[in-house]
Amino acid sequence: MRILLAEDDSVLADGLTRSLRQSGYATDCVNDGEAADTALTTQDFDLLILDLGLPKLSGPEVLRRLRARNSRLPVLILTAADSVEQRVKGLDLGADDYMAKPFALSELEARVRALTRRGAGGGPTVIKHGPLTYDQVGRIAYIHEQMLDLSARELGLLEVLLQRTGRLVSKEQLVDHLCEWGEEVSNNAIEVYVHRLRKKIEVDGVRIATVRGLGYCLEKFFVPATAPATSSATTTPTASTEQK
Repeated sequence: MRILLAEDDSVLADGLTRSLRQSGYATDCVNDGEAADTALTTQDFDLLILDLGLPKLSGPEVLRRLRARNSRLPVLILTAADSVEQRVKGLDLGADDYMAKPFALSELEARVRALTRRGAGGGPTVIKHGPLTYDQVGRIAYIHEQMLDLSARELGLLEVLLQRTGRLVSKEQLVDHLCEWGEEVSNNAIEVYVHRLRKKIEVDGVRIATVRGLGYCLEKFFVPATAPATSSATTTPTASTEQK
């Protein structure tokens, strides 16, 4: 999941950005409304966390322009003004949720999980693929009920591939989903993440296929391990086989 944080308080912005990235979200941060509006018109995000009191272009105006473009991007508003009028105004402009400062970081992260899940269409929170299970809310992966030790980038990569099982995902798409806006990430780095993930999840037929020059695909059909077949060498041949 990719998040845009629009917050002009540098201390708060830095803390939120670090926390969200540690939770596995690719997070871009801007500190004024004009930069937020530019980012929203040039990049794809899964959630906008928007401070209302932004310089250059106010938070409400950023939100108004976003909805005027018919965007359904989930928006979580942050504001120091916790009045009923402010809440009503933000919600009427198209916000999905509202938090007044100060707030508990754990609550914000819970609301982020809820909004990104809702933005994905309210689909299942747990994805199963053969022996592999991924909890999108808890951001935990299991193989045969055994929890996997995955880095934030590996979790992000797994999530993208699981959501597109059976479909090609290009390296450029992976960069967009895994990396912050403006971050320089080479194709070699993506290959390293894929290699590390393969070592951890390719069990009992789960396989990430490489489409050379194009990208990767989590194969839709897996082949579970089965007992070895009985050797045909002990079978007595039929008369017709002997004649051949």
